[in-house]
Amino acid sequence: MDTIAGLFSFITTPVSWVIVQFHAVYGKIFGPDTGWAWGLSIVSLVILIRICLIPLFVKQIKATRAMQTLQPEMKKIQERYKNDKQRQSEEMMKLYKETGTNPLSSCLPILAQSPFFFALYHVLNAIATGKTIGVINEDLLASARDAHIFGAPLAAKFTDSAETVAALGATLTDVRVVTAIMIVMMSASQFYTQRQLMTKNVDTTVKTPFMQQQKMLMYVFPVMFAVFGINFPVGVLVYWLTTNVWTMGQQMYVIRNNPTPGSKAQAAYLERLQKHVTQHGKTRRRSEKAIVKAIVAKGRDRNEFERKFINGLTKAGLVAQPDGLVVKGEGTTVVEAEDGTTTTAAAAHKRQQPKRQSKSQRQSGTTATGTAKPADESEPKTSLTKSDEPQDAKPSAAKPATGSGSKPGAGTRSKAQSGQRKGPQRPKSPSKK
Repeated sequence: MDTIAGLFSFITTPVSWVIVQFHAVYGKIFGPDTGWAWGLSIVSLVILIRICLIPLFVKQIKATRAMQTLQPEMKKIQERYKNDKQRQSEEMMKLYKETGTNPLSSCLPILAQSPFFFALYHVLNAIATGKTIGVINEDLLASARDAHIFGAPLAAKFTDSAETVAALGATLTDVRVVTAIMIVMMSASQFYTQRQLMTKNVDTTVKTPFMQQQKMLMYVFPVMFAVFGINFPVGVLVYWLTTNVWTMGQQMYVIRNNPTPGSKAQAAYLERLQKHVTQHGKTRRRSEKAIVKAIVAKGRDRNEFERKFINGLTKAGLVAQPDGLVVKGEGTTVVEAEDGTTTTAAAAHKRQQPKRQSKSQRQSGTTATGTAKPADESEPKTSLTKSDEPQDAKPSAAKPATGSGSKPGAGTRSKAQSGQRKGPQRPKSPSKK
């Protein structure tokens, strides 16, 4: 570890200078030799470094999402050229170049933070061995060696012997209890950060090897922190615990306000956005307009949560515009189905279904309101309509009508028209209960 830290010795002077400047400020408040002054100096160093790394963190988020999007295409390339590794690598590089994706971008914050981490380790290790380093002179060295955090010196480690700890003015029990608690908190924060990424900010509709890798890292990283943490000084544990907490909070903010499409976080965000836009009738912030603009631009490629968001705005009488604005509808409702197809219907005037008439109203020729139908609207009687005349009033088939205008078979036709069947009538059987 000392060899690795020595490679980053060029940055120990700037890191030690930043710590001394913060110590000068906190020393006036808590005292120059207290653990609060030196501990808060390390915490402030972390915050300063992470603020400078925010642009890299944004690139990391974009690169991670781009890699998630490319996973199906990468899987196809691997299956197509599984016997030709060289061609597989060429196609992968071609895919990265076409999409502008860099796989190393997801590691940029960790790589950029590594020099500061090893420089801080080198500074604290020099304090533990009683050596001046950077801008830390003899007086500051003595002050740092006397500083304790909850009874543990800044330069003490979990693996130190009782003699080494006693030389720093502490007991082995205090050092191991404090370091063990900090290692557990450091591993737990790392596990929660990775788990939050896997459960809330991953597209659940796509199952790719990338998700399996992230799931594996969720369990590997905390174990690595626990193993290496026993060899870290207390000051380095303060640094690493602070940066883990910062990462966790920063990721929670990103997941809440800029979630991955298709994830559970996006469903929760669009639900909140729909309530907000419905309440105010418009999008007010630039981030909201950007989200709405991206959803509208997808068209039929929208996922389930995005279609639900568009349909919710439509039901509220609002229409999302291509520029990200939301305006009131013009009396037309467009509802998008799950398959991406749209259906247009009149929202202002709903079609009224006619009231159903009863049997007596249809036979008497009246409307549902009780008024008589016009003559031209009366329903023509068909052969299935029963006649209202009594049975004995109908002409008999045995006695056809005679006269100058009568024709043979007229009586038979009249029976057929009146609904009578030819031949003998079959008696009705009683209804079966």
